[in-house]
Amino acid sequence: MSGALKGARRIVVKVGSSLVTNEGRGVDAEAIGNWCRQLAALAAEGREVVMVSSGAIAEGMKRLGWTSRPKELHELQAAAAVGQMGLAQMYETKLREQGMGSAQVLLTHADLADRERYLNARSTLLTLLQHRVLPVINENDTVVNDEIKFGDNDTLGALVANLVEADALIILTDQRGLYSADPRKDPQARFIAEAQAGTPELEQMAGGAGSSLGRGGMITKILAAKRAAGSGANTVIAWGREPDVLLRLAAGEAIGTALLATTPKLAARKQWMADHLQLRGAVVVDAGASAKLQGEGKSLLSIGVQEVQGDFRRGDVIAVRDAAGLELARGLTNYSSAEARLIARKPSSEIERVLGYVAEHELIHRDNLILLG
Repeated sequence: MSGALKGARRIVVKVGSSLVTNEGRGVDAEAIGNWCRQLAALAAEGREVVMVSSGAIAEGMKRLGWTSRPKELHELQAAAAVGQMGLAQMYETKLREQGMGSAQVLLTHADLADRERYLNARSTLLTLLQHRVLPVINENDTVVNDEIKFGDNDTLGALVANLVEADALIILTDQRGLYSADPRKDPQARFIAEAQAGTPELEQMAGGAGSSLGRGGMITKILAAKRAAGSGANTVIAWGREPDVLLRLAAGEAIGTALLATTPKLAARKQWMADHLQLRGAVVVDAGASAKLQGEGKSLLSIGVQEVQGDFRRGDVIAVRDAAGLELARGLTNYSSAEARLIARKPSSEIERVLGYVAEHELIHRDNLILLG
């Protein structure tokens, strides 16, 4: 799979709890320091990296003096609250030693299911990356219950890869990669170096979604790769103790199992928008805006909007029409219909005065816009 990650500019790295907490004995300073050294080296190459890290509950248990994992939800949440302090502190210390800033971001499923909160989280993460601050993400275990949990941090890693439009997702685990069967039970198990993400055979190999491998097992990693591939990101599942694993993967070395996306990143996003059958609303643009969209590939600014149709929220897919009603494009709006009506025909410099804040300078950014016809 040589080269599939070599050109990856934006990478999400997910590390499992056993790797972060020295098999559950509390935060492993040496391991985290090692990854932070590699993350800083990738950043120095001009890459953008987001870390999804497990380990809060294990660290909290250690700090609370608990020797066995509690079963009560409120006790697990308490352990997570205590452990997050130690986890964040360790990442902050080790990244600072490498000359990098860090930020803790806690997410729940509700944050990513709600379109407006999804966009807010996305804007925050992209702003952090622009300022060379490395986000360390974990599920917000202190407030979630089983109904709204991601289920495991593999899923969270894939959702974050979608959220920031990453080129690649690296899942570091305590196994070398994916095998055709459990190598601990089957001596004939074959190592899989490369496959297409989303292939049904992969899920069957791992025992299916109801597998006894359970939460955090190989099935969750295969399903995470399938989800990441939906937005065009390749996934690599590799052993977390492999020396300089992140640097070697980024250099194009074949380590672990590569599960490749079949659809390029930009095409996947554009196709998703094009496939929207029901649009919440539309904006009608003037001839100048139409020319810039179609001829120059520009973003849609509020000043070019003549009319706002329908009732939509920030993050909805809306149509962009010309004065004759022809649909020119569609895209993700940064403002609701009520806000769009207030800022229509006004320059971007006036948005803050009119609304009291600026979500984005564009009504629809060109990265979130697909031209039709």
